[in-house]
This record gives sequence, C-alpha cells and structure tokens, in this order.
Amino acid sequence: MSLRVLSPRLAGCVALLVLATPAWAEPAPPATAPAVVGSSAQAALPAQLQDFGAYVDSARKQFDVPGIAVAIVKDGQVVLEQGYGVRELGKPAPVDARTLFAIASNTKAFTAASLQMLAEEGKLDMDDRVIDHLPWFQMSDPYVTREMRIRDLLAHRSGLGLGAGDLLYWPPTGYSTREVVQHLRNVPLATSFRSAYAYDNILFAVATLVIEQVSGQGYADFVRNRIFKPVGMDESLIDMSQLKPGMDVAMGHARFNFAELKPVPPMAWSNNAGAGGIYASVHDLAKWMNLQLDGGKLPDGKRLFSEESQKQMWSMLIPMKIAEPPVPELRDMRPNFAGYGEGWSLSDYHGQRLVWHTGGWPGMVSRVTLVPELKLGVVVLTNQESGAAFNAVTYRVLDAYLGKDKKDWVAAYAAAVKKSEGNADDSWKKHEAARDRNSKPSLPLAGYAGRYRDPWYGDVVVSQQGGKLRMAFAKTAQLAGSMEPWQHDTFIVRWDDRSMNADAFVSYSLDADGKVREVRMEPVSPLTDFSFDFQDLRLAPVKAGKATKAE
Repeated sequence: MSLRVLSPRLAGCVALLVLATPAWAEPAPPATAPAVVGSSAQAALPAQLQDFGAYVDSARKQFDVPGIAVAIVKDGQVVLEQGYGVRELGKPAPVDARTLFAIASNTKAFTAASLQMLAEEGKLDMDDRVIDHLPWFQMSDPYVTREMRIRDLLAHRSGLGLGAGDLLYWPPTGYSTREVVQHLRNVPLATSFRSAYAYDNILFAVATLVIEQVSGQGYADFVRNRIFKPVGMDESLIDMSQLKPGMDVAMGHARFNFAELKPVPPMAWSNNAGAGGIYASVHDLAKWMNLQLDGGKLPDGKRLFSEESQKQMWSMLIPMKIAEPPVPELRDMRPNFAGYGEGWSLSDYHGQRLVWHTGGWPGMVSRVTLVPELKLGVVVLTNQESGAAFNAVTYRVLDAYLGKDKKDWVAAYAAAVKKSEGNADDSWKKHEAARDRNSKPSLPLAGYAGRYRDPWYGDVVVSQQGGKLRMAFAKTAQLAGSMEPWQHDTFIVRWDDRSMNADAFVSYSLDADGKVREVRMEPVSPLTDFSFDFQDLRLAPVKAGKATKAE
C-alpha cells in the first residue's frame, strides 16, 4: 500500500512522500488526449502548466507508474481532466478522465459528509455518544467506550495506535463489519483518549454502522443515493464488487518482492467500506471537489450539506507533529501547521490553507487537494504504489496557481525515495549483523506448530508440512506462507503472495519447561505498510480441543 514514509494503503493521508522505484527500462506509453472539458480548458491553465503532459509523463517514468489521471478545478470550472499512460502494463488501453481507480482513504470524506448530512436532518448529533446509537459498542477502556463521540470516529484521536486493528480487514478477512467492530473491545490503546493523533481505519467501520443504523440504509445505498446521484458522480462505485467486464477501470500494480512491477488483482472490501471502498474517476471527483469548494452547494443551487457542516469537517480536531523533511529538496513543502478534521487532513503551503487527503490500495494510490481560498482543487489518481508520483504532480499544480517558480518536484521526490530505500537497506544490514548464524531452534519444528490465538485478531495456525513450518491466519486467506529459521527461536514468515511486501519475523517465547508461552511478530522491512500491524499481536497457544470463540 505503499505510501512509505508513513505507509498508506488504507491510510495514506499522513504521508508527505512515498517509496517509489527506478524508471522503466522500456519506453513509456504515450499520454492520452485530454478529455473534453470545453474549448477554453487548455487556455485556462497557467503558463507553468502548458507542458503539464510532459511533466506528468516524467513522473510516470521516474516512479514506474503505468497510468495517472489528473483533474484540476478552479473557480467552479473544470480546467483540465486527463489521463496519461495505460490502465494495465503491457496492454494498450489508455487511462482517460473517466477511468475508474480505487480512491481508498479518500472515501473517508464521503463518510464524514454522510454523518454531517444525517446530523442536519436531526437523526443524530455529531457529539452524541457512539453507544447512544450502537449500545453494544465497546473499546478496551470503559471510559473511552462511554465518552467516544460520533465526531471522534472521524478524527484519529481515540488513543488507538497507528493502524490498530487493520488486520481484522486488511488483507480481506472473513469477518463482517459488525464482527470487526466487536473485536475493538480487545484492541489495546496506545495513548490517552484525545491526547495524540494516530491514523486508524477501524473507527470508520464504526462510523459505517452508525450511518446504517441511523439512516436505515446500507452504507453503499446511502452514499450512492444521497451523495453520488445529486452530485452527478454517475460513474462512481462503492466497492470493487460492482465492477463489470468491459468497464473503463485501471488495474493496480505493485513491486513483488520490492522489485518486479506486476499487476495485482482488484480487492473487494466489504467489511469496512466507509474507510476506503470507493472507485471513482477524476471526471467524477472534479464534481466532488467543486461541491466542496462551493461549501456544499450543488450545481442546481440546492445544498448537499450546509456551510456550517463543512466548517466542522474542515476544523482541526487533533494536531499532528510536523517532522523535518527527509531531504533538503523537500524543504519548501514543510507546513507551519498540520492536523486532522473530520475525514480531511489540514495543513498549509506557502501561506495557503490546504484541505486534502491521500489514499492507498493494492496497486493504487491517490491524492485529493483543495485550496479553499483560491477555489482550487487537484486530484491525482495512479495505478502504482508510489505516493512520490502523486505528490510531485500535485505540487507542480499548486506552485503554478500560487505563482511560484517552477520546481522539479520529480527530482525532489526521487531524492527522498532514494534515501528511504537506503534506510531500508541499512535496516536489513543491521538485522544481518545481529544474526547468530550458528544458532539453532531450541525445539524440533513440531514443537513450534499449533494453533495460536490473539485476543483481538483471532486464530493463527502454524503447521508442519514436508519438513517445514507453514503459517496461516485463520480469517485472512492471503496471509499464508512458509517459515524459515532466522536465529534461536525466531523465524521469518515469507508470504506466498509476494505483492504484499510484508514478510515478518516470528519470535517464540518459551516457558521454563520448554513449551511455547507466546508468539510475537514484527515486519522485517520498514517499508512494509503499517496496516500489517503484526507487532500488536499477542499470540498464545490454544489448548487442544478448545474451540475458537465465536464472535
């Protein structure tokens, strides 16, 4: 998922740069022709963007992105909506303005808008307690359970750690949305309630259930009927399961083993749609951006939501720490403030307020950026896991409309990517240096096999097959792989699905009698997406014959 400085797949919104990889060896596909947005569209672009197509293609080549789609809106008008490159590597079908991409966590703004719309109708109050609408809702701390408000679900200030609970639905699991939320009672908190920002997805599953409970409709039906239809987002879909053969849709691409770029199949996400399920085109998202920039007003003059609701969505609920840019080339983008509202990130750039979000999905990452005071919006959708590409494109557009000199953001992000990759290499070298290659496991392999249970995830099974150990997460089909000894009682599990780039150390703790007391895990690479929250698992052996607890 792979915004990599804070990795993005589901979250995406906090990363300011992302891992990417070297340019393709083969020639890049040609850019497609611009979508028809009016004869004056090209003329409306600032002079800095007259070579925009060539610039986007340079970003595609540098960061190995087969296809990119971009839309720019200004003062209520669509001044550019265009596709560049191809939908799938090795196939000729071009990306255009109507190509559907998974927008992942950019879905969160739709979830926030849905709740505000229901609040305007008097069906809830944003400061209602969650238990007022879902009496069975429970966090691991009774105080947080009692005090969690609807607004808190959207703000990443619950006390949960970064990506906490993501393994309940990422990669796709067999849990229902309600089961995901029921497991929250066992997900530990990392900080005090409302004391710190930490990006999560699981509370948007709670928000999804609140919307369904209050509206009497499924989340997909509510968003489709109450948002997509009035806004005119006729091409947008709630989930991959709605894709049909022959649709104009991009295929995601990932670097298998952090190396070879290959397509990855679309992923259906039915148990947390409110956190990141939507598929949309830049053509439709241009309408969404204009709605936002016009304070919730629809083209016919009616309102989807009020200016007051938008003010709440765009008000900072929790500040974020501002880190120094990893390389000098990115110094210009360091904000003076940063925080999170309701489904939106908030910061500034050269004195202008930005309201924005990113999203990451298997093989796709994206960014939506609004500059409210300039009535400016830009959306960049990509079909590769490189946030460096969408950031380089976004900042070129922002500079053009802010009257700044041209800056080669492609080169700037390439420098950041190089450093990020170097840090990952250093991390692996440290592991190698610390490894005792002469050590052997304390037990025969059969001693490590068994069924293990984590309080919040559930069961993980380790079996001995053909003289080797295999690990399988009971509710996650993709999390199956072979284990190889690393040192002492630690193994590395290498997942069969090499697109995930999420191999993990598996460390056994033994009791005084040489029996397994606990199993802990952690990602091998710092480039692994944070949604693989293996480090939060506390796996204990399950006694033979003990049934899995039904949820």
